[in-house]
Amino acid sequence: MDLVITGPVEKFVTIQPRQINLRGYAGEPVRGTATIILEKKYPFKIINSRARDGRNIRYRLETIKTAGSPTYKLQVENVKPGSGRYYDAIILETDSKIRPRLTVRVFGFLRPPRNASKKNSSGGQ
Repeated sequence: MDLVITGPVEKFVTIQPRQINLRGYAGEPVRGTATIILEKKYPFKIINSRARDGRNIRYRLETIKTAGSPTYKLQVENVKPGSGRYYDAIILETDSKIRPRLTVRVFGFLRPPRNASKKNSSGGQ
């Protein structure tokens, strides 16, 4: 049995980019930003935010004054000291009954420090 549902889909919010990729070298600043643009038809406020884990990132959420739709800017910074990969998410709680929670995924990809490969290739002399 197949079930087909058709109809218009209305956009509630635009998050650009949908996920934040923090790529870089350990020990160097690695940052990313996502813009959250509200649709005029579905206004809401972000009333709280938290990181799912929070060990490897620091974030800041600010409201941007624009002539168009209300907008938020989410800035995320890596705080992991060493190389490796990690996953986290920023959970944004809203005052909307339609979407009380939004999630922005954060992926970290940190290579070993740039000068580490030069030290290892010197032969230990």
